[in-house]
Amino acid sequence: MTTPSRPEPREGRSTAAPGAAQWAGQVLLYGLFALAIGVFSQWPTYRPIDSDQAVIKISVTRLGQPVGECRRLSPDELAKLPPNMRDPLQCPRERSPLTMEVDVGGQRVLQRVAPPSGLSKDGSASIYERLVVAAGPQQIDVHFKDDVRPGAVTYHRQASVNLVPGQVLVVDFDAEKGGITLQ
Repeated sequence: MTTPSRPEPREGRSTAAPGAAQWAGQVLLYGLFALAIGVFSQWPTYRPIDSDQAVIKISVTRLGQPVGECRRLSPDELAKLPPNMRDPLQCPRERSPLTMEVDVGGQRVLQRVAPPSGLSKDGSASIYERLVVAAGPQQIDVHFKDDVRPGAVTYHRQASVNLVPGQVLVVDFDAEKGGITLQ
């Protein structure tokens, strides 16, 4: 039985442990790398907005209401359908687009209509906007509609807010909380 032996080093290569010069070189390179990371994490300073501004973010994702009313099928219409499709109510699949208007200080800053997603226009619609406004007291007026049927409700929220420089005010819609929310 033979014992495994170490392969012979190629010519010009040594199997000795790294020397002091190699260790010093590694420490120097790691130190320079850490210094570069430290410098660029502090400089140049990044400011997403000016020091006298605030941000209003509109973030709404919602399933709009159906575009039409459901209708009851007559017995003759039901008889013409295959047995597995005999639902007495026929409802439109398509959903209403979302419509949002935002006024700040009496000026219209956003007017957006978001169509429903999906091939059949039966998915949710999303509105996401980032508005940079002057900090200080502001009058905000928001109108939101998720139903195109006649006589549908338009949600409305009017508020006076004092925006602190750098503040982010989020405008959202939550039906459980009564409609438009400002956070």
